[in-house]
Amino acid sequence: MTKAKTASGKIAADLDTPTDLSQEGVSKISAAVNTLLADTFALYLKTKNFHWHVSGRHFRDYHLLLDEQSDQIFASTDDLAERVRKIGGTTLRSIGQIAKLQTLKDNDENYVPPREMLRELMNDNKKVAAAMRKAHELADKYDDVGTASLLENFIDQTERRTWFLFEASRQEGANEA
Repeated sequence: MTKAKTASGKIAADLDTPTDLSQEGVSKISAAVNTLLADTFALYLKTKNFHWHVSGRHFRDYHLLLDEQSDQIFASTDDLAERVRKIGGTTLRSIGQIAKLQTLKDNDENYVPPREMLRELMNDNKKVAAAMRKAHELADKYDDVGTASLLENFIDQTERRTWFLFEASRQEGANEA
């Protein structure tokens, strides 16, 4: 998933975005950001799933929190994908590709208690933040200031979501867990 190649192995001219980054840098950064993008889609869908299926005495608060967080997560997908294209890479094309690249586990349970939902999302956000830091290190290594800068903002957003999920899950009573 780096530069788009034709059957002959050459870069497709229409997708060969000019960049001063090395081909190695483009390849490695694109791979890292595409994995982040796959995890972002997985986290978005899990957050929406929990938003749709939350229940209990804090329903309204959790429902609104998860809706706000899912909107923020989804909003980052376009920026991540476009960043890959800006540096000359190619990005995700299908749900199947997302499934192959994602590192976060799906949750298809029929019922998840509210506190477990919040804790699972908190841990997933922590994993995404850690992966973003690694991608940031890679961007730094190849002098890709644009990707590093984008990731800095997303790391901050992810840490904020983690914090809110942590605090909300602490308020949940042991009876509902």
